[in-house]
Amino acid sequence: MLYKLLLFPARIFLHLYCRRVVINKKEIISLKGPLLIAANHPNSFLDAIILATLFKSPIYSLARGDAFAGKLITRLLSSLNMLPVYRVSEGVENLEHNYGTFDACQNIFKNNGIVLIFSEGRCINEWRLRPLKKGTARLAFNAWEKGYKLRVLPLGINYSFFRKFGKTVFLNFGNFIEKKDISQDLTTGKTFNDFNEKLRVQLQNLVFEIDKNDHKKREDIFYYKIFFIKKILLFIPAIGGIILHAPLFFGIHSFIKNKAEDHYDSIMTGVLFFVYPVYVIMMTALLALIFRSWMLLWLLVLIPFTLWSYVQIKSK
Repeated sequence: MLYKLLLFPARIFLHLYCRRVVINKKEIISLKGPLLIAANHPNSFLDAIILATLFKSPIYSLARGDAFAGKLITRLLSSLNMLPVYRVSEGVENLEHNYGTFDACQNIFKNNGIVLIFSEGRCINEWRLRPLKKGTARLAFNAWEKGYKLRVLPLGINYSFFRKFGKTVFLNFGNFIEKKDISQDLTTGKTFNDFNEKLRVQLQNLVFEIDKNDHKKREDIFYYKIFFIKKILLFIPAIGGIILHAPLFFGIHSFIKNKAEDHYDSIMTGVLFFVYPVYVIMMTALLALIFRSWMLLWLLVLIPFTLWSYVQIKSK
């Protein structure tokens, strides 16, 4: 229920946080399952949020198990279609919980649902593909053994930058991997390795390989021309966007900048998603009281428009 309630505002907020999202195969977002999306993992749970807002069918995301701390947090994350996966580093005693998660995934496949797995197993803010874990292969082989017509879809998620507003996101979908593409013996370690190699070859072509110090290559890949007329039309509201939103943004930034590490972007997005509507309402109410005119309620729309204007024409 919570997933559905938050979906619409999340789709609006995506346009405020990202300048644009480029999808190489737009027909993919209309797909139904059984489908396992196998993606790289450069930007924590923001990766899952973006996909959830774009796909027409619900997406169930596998997330690191230590995030499910306590009953309340577990219920909250579960209501957002998130399922825990535990690693050895998060306690050997928790590994047995993975069986329940894998069973839940198989039930989702059985009901023609979609599961998102981050095949690298760990989030790091960088522009390269890291070695793949075997969890993707295990999920796929288990589904094929049960007779489900599961398709595995490689996905490269690429961000123009981290820790900034107005990013460009490239979602590069590959070609389906199906049971017929794999050896019929679904139990040997060699078959797991063969699957991972097929997945790696595709992801290698879908994930942008950029050295973190190579700013020119990054600018060339993510270049986006902003037309002069657009700059002129949005310049004044963009200035308003800077003035109105700087206190909120820098307030949150100063609080999390040294704590979040590779999760900065996701934490910033999550905090703003819930705080920003309150901020806009309070600012509108304050101005309405100061000027004693409830005609200023149109600021509920104008204030987010100024932020969108800034995102659209800000320096790349």
